[in-house]
Amino acid sequence: MPIPAASPLTSTARPCPARLSSAAVAALIAALAVADGAAAASYGSVAEQQLAQARQATAKFHDVDAAIAAGYVSSECVEVPGVGGMGNHYINFAYLADPAIDAGRPEVLLYAPLFDGSPRLVGVEYVKVDADRNLATDDDRPYLFGVPFDGPMEGHFPGMPVHDDLHVWIWQANPKGLFAQFNPNIHC
Repeated sequence: MPIPAASPLTSTARPCPARLSSAAVAALIAALAVADGAAAASYGSVAEQQLAQARQATAKFHDVDAAIAAGYVSSECVEVPGVGGMGNHYINFAYLADPAIDAGRPEVLLYAPLFDGSPRLVGVEYVKVDADRNLATDDDRPYLFGVPFDGPMEGHFPGMPVHDDLHVWIWQANPKGLFAQFNPNIHC
């Protein structure tokens, strides 16, 4: 996965104990190129295309002002001690009201606060209202990227109905996985 321009990188020069053959270097490069979509790759090329579509569609939202201009509204920052966080939720209520699930139109953008308080885009969340609004049934659970949504679950704020959702950490690595609900690297 390409590292966003805002990501700080550090480098420490160390002596190389052994030289790698060009075949080993090529294999390593190929493995790194695939690692980004490894979780989705097992589900096939459609999932990889959807991940690319999600990244392309949300890249402009690294600028939070662009997200606000596109109709996303800031909401709460979610973190569970000992589990991790989801970050600040920026919700697009027009997308939330639309029952369609589109990789290029996430209902929620997830931002983690930087040390100075400014938001940094870390992921997206897709939300679909549960058709029968029954917590005991999941026969209408949606899939995206070849992955089933989490749910059904109660709404997270007053007026939010029973729903299914899927978190995708496309802009911040998550040691728990690309589609885990919480990211231990995210803090409010």
